Amino acid sequence: MSKLIAGIDDAGRGPVIGPLIIAGVLINENRISELIKIGVKDSKKLSPSSRKILFNKIKELVNDYAFVEITPSQIDEVVEKGKKLYKLNFLEAKAMAKVILMLKPEVAYVDSSDVNPNRFAEQIIKELPFKIKIISEHHADEKYPVVSAASILAKVKRDETIEKIKVEYGDFGSGYPQDPKTIKFLKDWKKKHKEFPSFIRKSWKTIKRIEKEIV
Repeated sequence: MSKLIAGIDDAGRGPVIGPLIIAGVLINENRISELIKIGVKDSKKLSPSSRKILFNKIKELVNDYAFVEITPSQIDEVVEKGKKLYKLNFLEAKAMAKVILMLKPEVAYVDSSDVNPNRFAEQIIKELPFKIKIISEHHADEKYPVVSAASILAKVKRDETIEKIKVEYGDFGSGYPQDPKTIKFLKDWKKKHKEFPSFIRKSWKTIKRIEKEIV
């Protein structure tokens, strides 16, 4: 019997605007070649239109898929408590464990958010009530098609969320701290409304800096 394997990846770790999305896909190991045939690869190497097309193809092809959304307020809560990267890694590990619980694979391939991939795997395992083999590696979305598929689902899901925010609040660019359009949006918002909305990660240094500049 072919093993049921899962691939899990995130989208939106660095932006100051919007949620962090974790996505997972479940598929029989002997069907991985079908993911390759439809053109699955690391989402960063695909155009937005290609990702959208593959998003639907992947959902039709795999046995199951799942999403977990980590909101800006959830991110702020853990980041404010301690070391930003460590806390964010722990939050991601818990979210990936939730995806594994939903999909129930025999083996899970994850794109490690931690500099120490083994530690990241251990954090995930601690959150699970059953034993599972976890392959945790850096750049897993480039190495394993099942993780590439998850990266596409995560990226498209986050992009859809961001577009909905833009429809309601206006164009803020990429949402990344290095984007001048994003910074202008944030400064203008702070000047006009005094308080930032719920889709902003208030714990990010970018926001702390703007709050000091615009009182």
